[in-house]
Amino acid sequence: MRPFVFVTRKLPEAALARLDQVCDFKLGTDQLTLSRDALLQGVSHADGLISILSDRIDHEVMAAGPNLKVIANVAVGYNNIEVSAAQQRGIYITNTPGVLTEATADLTWALILAITRRVVEADGWVRAGQFKAWDFDLFPGTGLSGKTLGIIGYGRIGRAVARRATSFGLAVLYCGRNEIAFRDDPIRLPGRASHRSQSGQHGTNPLTDSARHSALQDGLMVRRADFNDLLEQSDIISLHVPMAAVTKHLIDRAAMNRMKPTAYLINTARGEIVDEAALVEVLSEGRIAGAGLDVYEHEPAISPRLLTMKNVVLLPHIGSATRETRTAMALLAVENTIDVLTGHEPRNPV
Repeated sequence: MRPFVFVTRKLPEAALARLDQVCDFKLGTDQLTLSRDALLQGVSHADGLISILSDRIDHEVMAAGPNLKVIANVAVGYNNIEVSAAQQRGIYITNTPGVLTEATADLTWALILAITRRVVEADGWVRAGQFKAWDFDLFPGTGLSGKTLGIIGYGRIGRAVARRATSFGLAVLYCGRNEIAFRDDPIRLPGRASHRSQSGQHGTNPLTDSARHSALQDGLMVRRADFNDLLEQSDIISLHVPMAAVTKHLIDRAAMNRMKPTAYLINTARGEIVDEAALVEVLSEGRIAGAGLDVYEHEPAISPRLLTMKNVVLLPHIGSATRETRTAMALLAVENTIDVLTGHEPRNPV
């Protein structure tokens, strides 16, 4: 018998055609939402589950699917899946890294340009019939050349964003998992010397010579920075870290208070990384210049106050939403599913 796969949402035809070559499958829905009951019923006889990031795949779902061998998430992130429950049951979890890197980096730059040059605000003004004549002072924005871009999370997408920065004449700072993990105690960062002032408090702790200066990485001149230094020195801060315990509310009120009042915050990662209530307050107080958001803390709900702010650009979580990328993501999830259900290791195990 062919293995049976439950697919929670309709995928591109190319992906479903490939799945049909090896497996029987059933689609949960072609609508926006799949009910919990439909999800639980759908996995009841499934050998594999293909899910998207808005599907909550927890221990209850896995218990309802006793035959499950693989959960293939059509996303890079997998915070919608209860990983520990899958591990206890010996279920593979897979994701789709790599194929959405360029699309997400492109959208990050779309947000950077839109917010710094007031594109959405100006578009709405024109559509409202307000454009009567050219004006020297009409919608002045912020130039990018000579400014500093801070990238928090320097994985595939972070590096792709950095590559694009050179075309705009931006200097690039970045921090990764070590800087984030030890952000409250930078003295513990690998390669840092322990210096204390005479009062016994932590003193200045410069990075080692290899990291203090700009380093050639992927053909780019970028500089590693402490988390707090990056916040304080950057004109634009772009988030590219996964959602995890250490990154929840990584950008809180304290972090935003370290940013320049002329700085912009860009988030195409996960909404929970930013304390949205604090962001609203900081924006309303003029503590930072603006924000470009593709994701939200309580998605799809968005703070009503954000919806009224002219210095915020809001998108409906479309970071990977090109036809080419979404097809590639779906195909990769299908191949991961087929790998496991034909007795092979998946190509993208979590």
